[in-house]
Amino acid sequence: MTDTPDEDAIAAAYDRALAAEKRGDRDAAGAAWRALLALDPQDRGGAAIRLAALGLAPPPPVAPPAHVALLFDQHAEVFDGMLVDQLGYHAPLELREMLRLRGGWPWGRMLDLGCGTGLTGESLRDMADWIEGVDLSEGMLEIAEEKEVYDALHVGDAAGFLDHVDATWDLITATDVLPYIGALEGLAAGVARRLAPGGLFAFSTETAAPEAFAGRRWMVGPKQRYAHALDYVSETFAAAGAPVAEAEAIVVRHDEGAPIPGHLVIARKP
Repeated sequence: MTDTPDEDAIAAAYDRALAAEKRGDRDAAGAAWRALLALDPQDRGGAAIRLAALGLAPPPPVAPPAHVALLFDQHAEVFDGMLVDQLGYHAPLELREMLRLRGGWPWGRMLDLGCGTGLTGESLRDMADWIEGVDLSEGMLEIAEEKEVYDALHVGDAAGFLDHVDATWDLITATDVLPYIGALEGLAAGVARRLAPGGLFAFSTETAAPEAFAGRRWMVGPKQRYAHALDYVSETFAAAGAPVAEAEAIVVRHDEGAPIPGHLVIARKP
């Protein structure tokens, strides 16, 4: 018999944790986030990421899938305006220009990992004959479907989807996906398996100042998003068989007015 989660207790623990964070009480916040995680092992509230951001626990290798799905389901209706207008996010358009200058398009088959509401699909629709999208959030996929950009849409996480399909693509994209993935080895291996020979993986990352990494290759930042050192990205994809062919430093978005640094990256399977 499956225990039913105590939603009231979960909500109360979440509120206590946020309140403690806001007043700067790190110990109380940590205790409340741990209590939340015990009440909800699926971690819809993102307690594991919060604890890592506070320096109270090691970062999980990926953001909890239940948390990511809930987060984006809640924001699906306002996502495009919030991301583009409020946060100044233009990675899909910048990626289009990077790919346009590189040449070699149109591609036959494209897969958009973490496609969300379809911003990248819209930007690249004329550069591929067939475009598929995959995302954890069914709410986001509903918006993407309404735009009639994709030829097929799938529910799932990026690495898991790549592990369970038997297909190849000429172009795989992932914009604003790596900030929800810490360790990249699984994703890199999946991408390398599913790229056709000569295929490209075009994606965005967030990064941080070298001193912030403190010798780490990847980390959870203060906004509960993963940042990656570029040398770690390059070494990981080279080891997987899809070495980085091009990387460009960009401002990925703004947070409370502050620019968030990152990279646009193109990896290529020989």
